[in-house]
Amino acid sequence: MDKVYESAEAALRGVVADNQMIAVGGFGLCGIPEALIAALRDSGVRNLTCISNNAGVDGFGLGQLLSTRQITKMIASYVGENKEFERQFLAGELELEFTPQGTLAEKLRAGGAGIPAFYTATGVGTVVAEGKDTREFDGRTYIMERSLVPDVSLVKAWKADRSGNLQFRRTARNFNPNVAMAGRITIVEVEEIVPTGSFDPDEVHLPGIYVHRIVLNAQPEKRIEQRTTRQ
Repeated sequence: MDKVYESAEAALRGVVADNQMIAVGGFGLCGIPEALIAALRDSGVRNLTCISNNAGVDGFGLGQLLSTRQITKMIASYVGENKEFERQFLAGELELEFTPQGTLAEKLRAGGAGIPAFYTATGVGTVVAEGKDTREFDGRTYIMERSLVPDVSLVKAWKADRSGNLQFRRTARNFNPNVAMAGRITIVEVEEIVPTGSFDPDEVHLPGIYVHRIVLNAQPEKRIEQRTTRQ
């Protein structure tokens, strides 16, 4: 089955809508689906709940959707580097569900695996635990976390074959496999598309069963969030 679409706009058409929960891969600006985020902005859909490790920077990545006020809630583990995010949150215009980074990864992985909830000690005794069920195992308290199953997942990979089997490149893999697994519909942006059967099976990082649509972005901008150099 050929899953390749001609553009990011075409890949989102008929899939994204107002009031959806959308998960976006990436860590900071590393491994983010740049073209798909821009196309989501241009689609004009609103009142989105976005799941992502963080929220990009002002004017780039998910920061674009914040500036257009398309996001009303973020589920994230880090929200620095974004002044517009800070402004909206402090003004009460943006809802934030803080989630520890490992817990966020597991909530997505569990959602993709069909596991509705799990227990973790992370966050016990903090605001993260407020309103959540707790249980004691072997003398230690754990909180119950519900898994995440977003309506749409937007993912960045390095290569895909036309059936959706994916390869990621180094640290750009980050949250992307878990985001891809969790989505009811998963759309993937890649830098190269190869014929189906080109990958050795052992080199497939995520099988195509999790991927519904693919779009080529051969020359992404790949911004660096912070650069530190030696004097």
